[in-house]
Amino acid sequence: MRPQLTLTEAHGFASPCASSASDRRLNALVRHLVDASSSKSLAMDSQNPSDTISASPTSGFHADSVFAHVVRAPEDPILGVTVAYNKDPSPVKLNLGVGAYRTEEGKPVVLNVVRQAEQQLVNDRSRVKEYLPIVGLAEFNKLSAKLILGADSPAIQENRVTTVQCLSGTGSLRVGGEFLARHYHQRTIYIPLPTWGNHPKVFTLAGLSVNTYRYYDPTTRGMNFQGLLEDLGSAPSGAIVLLHACAHNPTGVDPTIQQWEQIRQLMRSKGLLPFFDSAYQGFASGSLDADAQSVRMFAADGGECLIAQSYAKNMGLYGERVGALSIMVLDNVGKGKGGGWLKDQFFDSHSHMECCCLVTIKVCKTADVASRVESQLKLVIRPMYSNPPIHGASIVATILKDRNLYDEWTIELKAMADRIISMRQKLFDALHVRGTPGDWSHIVKQIGMFTFTGLNSEQVAFMTREYHVYMTSDGRISMAGLSSRTVPHLADAIYAAVTRVV
Repeated sequence: MRPQLTLTEAHGFASPCASSASDRRLNALVRHLVDASSSKSLAMDSQNPSDTISASPTSGFHADSVFAHVVRAPEDPILGVTVAYNKDPSPVKLNLGVGAYRTEEGKPVVLNVVRQAEQQLVNDRSRVKEYLPIVGLAEFNKLSAKLILGADSPAIQENRVTTVQCLSGTGSLRVGGEFLARHYHQRTIYIPLPTWGNHPKVFTLAGLSVNTYRYYDPTTRGMNFQGLLEDLGSAPSGAIVLLHACAHNPTGVDPTIQQWEQIRQLMRSKGLLPFFDSAYQGFASGSLDADAQSVRMFAADGGECLIAQSYAKNMGLYGERVGALSIMVLDNVGKGKGGGWLKDQFFDSHSHMECCCLVTIKVCKTADVASRVESQLKLVIRPMYSNPPIHGASIVATILKDRNLYDEWTIELKAMADRIISMRQKLFDALHVRGTPGDWSHIVKQIGMFTFTGLNSEQVAFMTREYHVYMTSDGRISMAGLSSRTVPHLADAIYAAVTRVV
């Protein structure tokens, strides 16, 4: 008779005799496993050798990994800058790659108003950690729509806007892109050239075809406005157009209000669908309203648009991944300038949500259309990340709904924007004092977190190698990573690069 093993003895350890009920249950489990293992061994012994089951390729005991063919992917062109920076032991190294705000001392910052909001949340013992709905925190969604569109927005008052909480700006773009790929008649999105490096990847993986329109003129280091108008004018009717709401990344070049109006008129006349990426509201000029003007111009005409929002920069909630996607549908029957694009028999739940035809909205009430849009956004989100996290959205909602906190936030936001603007002036002055060849006025003319320096990839590589200055290879630098202490070092590096490297 086979001796009975206790749990610890089965694992090779001596053990006192089990007497508790839990120990007896564990010992019973061990006996069951040992008996089952013995039965299997006997059964296998009785088989022919040729019938013996061999280890599968995934066992890893006698073969290379099934993933041995996987090649190493290149570093992300933006985040990879920080990887290289972290490996550099130089005491004078300077990271101007990733767009994250730093203090004058070069330190990350948590806004005072964010700490206050978090403390309120901690002190509220009634708060729980339950799942949010698929569309996120309702209060956050409502307040986010008001922040970008204005509290008196007719679209909000008429329930023509549906807003869902997403994983920061990137997640908002991805959800919006997948929704359009499923339910919009055009599968092509036009993005500015250049644009944020992640835009092409996000929209391609969402199922859209990516095309470009001219935006930046490297000779003037300003906007190629005529090229923009020509390219959008030749785009097919109904195409999607990505627009940076403010503080264009990476160039820092924004259209004037008059130019925005021309863009709006052109897009509406061709039925082009605007998709705004609003990553820097309040962070560019220091004014939340001024930085939302482009979006509100399009919203005011009653046409349709999509808006992706991020709170990474303007509230410093980088790691919380807080964002929102708003979709504004056409105003009352026939009034919107630009036509409706939602599908008449919007979806049939018994035919995999496929749509029958594309028509201008004639019968459906817009609030009902917005509700159906939301229902389909849920089907995009659910298999992607199920539902969004609660903490960051709660911070944002706490700040936006409290007048005192909101006012304090606008003060801190303006201070961050003003510091970046002052860094532009300091860098321009430093380059001028050194007699750096070329016209560097674009540094003070551009706006927002980034400056498109005009430096080429060879000059960038030289600055990294000789001066330990890290930036993306296209010459984009994050002004938020500069300080009064580091401006002279950067100016020296730029001077050396343009005088020694062609």
